[in-house]
Amino acid sequence: MVASRLAKRLLHYDLQTYGQYYQLLNNGQHPHEFQLMVNILTTNETYFFREPKHFSFLQDRIIKNWRGDNFRLWSAASSTGEESYSIGMLLAEGLGMRKWEIFGSDVNTEVLETARKGVYLMDRLDNMEPRYLDKYCLKGVRSQEGYFRVDEKVRNRVNFEQLNLKTPLPRSLGQFDVIFLRNVLIYFDTETKQEIVNRVVEALKPGGYFFISHSETLHSIKTDLSMVMSSIYQKPCK
Repeated sequence: MVASRLAKRLLHYDLQTYGQYYQLLNNGQHPHEFQLMVNILTTNETYFFREPKHFSFLQDRIIKNWRGDNFRLWSAASSTGEESYSIGMLLAEGLGMRKWEIFGSDVNTEVLETARKGVYLMDRLDNMEPRYLDKYCLKGVRSQEGYFRVDEKVRNRVNFEQLNLKTPLPRSLGQFDVIFLRNVLIYFDTETKQEIVNRVVEALKPGGYFFISHSETLHSIKTDLSMVMSSIYQKPCK
């Protein structure tokens, strides 16, 4: 996979080996190439309301019982934004004009640009209830037919920025009531999983909820989180 995805970059620079490409990345003469490589190599499969049980739990067990001042949620691997906007529709429905915000992050700068625009093909909607489409999305017409855009009443509550989960998080990130870290840990070895979970969970408020994908597990990861149900965990209250 790595070789096939990077083959065009070797052709672009007229290189014969991947070792030569590695040297090019490190010689400082092409400062933008490393981010381009990251964008090429990252996997960005996502869609609206992926793994529906998570959204049902968020809606029924968390949002309906929320009594705080400002609800903050972090989509820690937001990709092209479908996860963040799916959550945004639930928050708009459940919390309305109360204070809430979503922070979406990804290491890939290209997908973040797509997320900020909030424009998607209509065929991304298999798991979205029609009422959300009608209430929180604008269907394209004429040249934009076949597309829709997430309405600004949701988009304005979502902020997307680049973050690398393998590096220290900025202090300005703050604390969150809920963190979604789905379909990330499957790509790393146990040591790296431990580092990422430790780093991300530090940004979770006491009593906050932590979501991973149904295909992932925290088995062999040391944490003080308690399992609420499969793939959903809660941080103990102080």
